[in-house]
Amino acid sequence: MAIIGIESLVYGVEDLSESTRFFEDFGLPLIHQDTDSSLFRLEEGSHVVLRLLGDPSLPASSVIGSGVLETIWGVDSRASLEALAQQLGRDRDLRFDADGTVHFQTDCGLAMALRVYSRKTVLTAPDALNSPGRINRLNQHRKWRLRARPKVIQHVVFAVQDYEKTFAFMKERLGFRLSDHQRTFGIYARADGANNHHNIFFLNANLPFGGNVGEVRFHHANFGVEDIDELMVGANYMERKGWEKSHFGLGRHRIDSGLFYYVPCPAGGEAEYGADADYVDDNWIPRDWEEPTFGFAHYVHNIPPFLKEEPGWVVKYLEGSVPTVKSK
Repeated sequence: MAIIGIESLVYGVEDLSESTRFFEDFGLPLIHQDTDSSLFRLEEGSHVVLRLLGDPSLPASSVIGSGVLETIWGVDSRASLEALAQQLGRDRDLRFDADGTVHFQTDCGLAMALRVYSRKTVLTAPDALNSPGRINRLNQHRKWRLRARPKVIQHVVFAVQDYEKTFAFMKERLGFRLSDHQRTFGIYARADGANNHHNIFFLNANLPFGGNVGEVRFHHANFGVEDIDELMVGANYMERKGWEKSHFGLGRHRIDSGLFYYVPCPAGGEAEYGADADYVDDNWIPRDWEEPTFGFAHYVHNIPPFLKEEPGWVVKYLEGSVPTVKSK
């Protein structure tokens, strides 16, 4: 059984017109719009769906407020989908669409679905990097870009009340792998058929900062671009269009090496441009980040109060997590 990534993110929004304009400026290709919804399709074939809060087609969810109210996971085959649906149906209600999509709720009330997904291959060609003493780009200028065009949905993040219990459901019932545990902050998890460091992050909703008040809420979604140049061209374009500035600005996470730029989003939470994150497989050894702020950022342009002092370098491999089988 293989879940290969996010096939669709379904948003419930307060202002459909403004949310649609945001994602168009952000660089997502709009393929359909009417009075009730907007549909975007990325190069890999994944989708972002916008619907007004209160739309009867939106599933019941424990998520409070606007944002992603349903995550639809792409499955590699009909056989995998049927096997997952059969075991989920043992203890929860399932809803089936005509196209075979299976809708359900996790134990913590997050709305999710499974759908057969024929993901398209994405081709990129990042510019070679020069550095002192190493010439990789000779007599060749770097590309000039006009817009950012995200190509993939890399991950989604929710604040939940019990992140360890929520991850246990994803692991035991859907086959997700643990990538890293950021102690007291949350757990990063990867779908069994994906190579992203994580496809979902469960954030501790009881953290005493960042607007957390113990409620289940959508936090952000990460949209992958080619490199730092495309990321920053997108950031500049969004600011020129009048959207709210990023609170952190450009940064690089330490925990998955990914470049980030978060933009506050009228559809809920934030939309993140992401690039150059770690790719892993089942030989990856999960880590325990005892000092959670150490894992958050290797650097960040607008340094937040919790990073004013250099955090302690405390990280280790999780006990019992070393793989027993290595690829040849």
